[in-house]
Amino acid sequence: MNTIEAIFSRRSIRKYKDKPVEKEMILKLLEAGMYAPTARNTRAWHFVVIENRGMLDHLALLHPYAKMLHEAPLAILACGDRRLEKEEGYLAINCAAATQNILLAAHESGLGSVWLGVYPRSERMNQLAGYLRLPEYLMPVALIAIGWPNENRPYPERFEKEKISWK
Repeated sequence: MNTIEAIFSRRSIRKYKDKPVEKEMILKLLEAGMYAPTARNTRAWHFVVIENRGMLDHLALLHPYAKMLHEAPLAILACGDRRLEKEEGYLAINCAAATQNILLAAHESGLGSVWLGVYPRSERMNQLAGYLRLPEYLMPVALIAIGWPNENRPYPERFEKEKISWK
């Protein structure tokens, strides 16, 4: 699969098979995330890998759009590290770039995934940080559900010429 094909065909997958994701695959996804660009090359991120079924089920209750975590065998929480980057905006965009890399790497590996928004919703950020007992310096940005897909979603046309300006 080439890059353009991966970008165009990746879909948000919310239904998963009851099958674990191998540790080597998880590490490859995290490596892909860490190859994302960052402002000032700070690489100020930290990833929390959640495989514990009880924790995934509880996270599905904490986040209003995370019901698929009841089926997903894995979630990754992308966090910004405030010790390495003081600008909250940079933490958010850096973690967003890493999240997109993880989503694309999951797709290329045959896995399904969906990005669950956390930042800038302070209630979601606080609930996740509290439940996962994150240190104060880690800012939750994006929660990613990952697993072997149990649905196949075609992709719609999304190119909209009217949203382009030429100068």
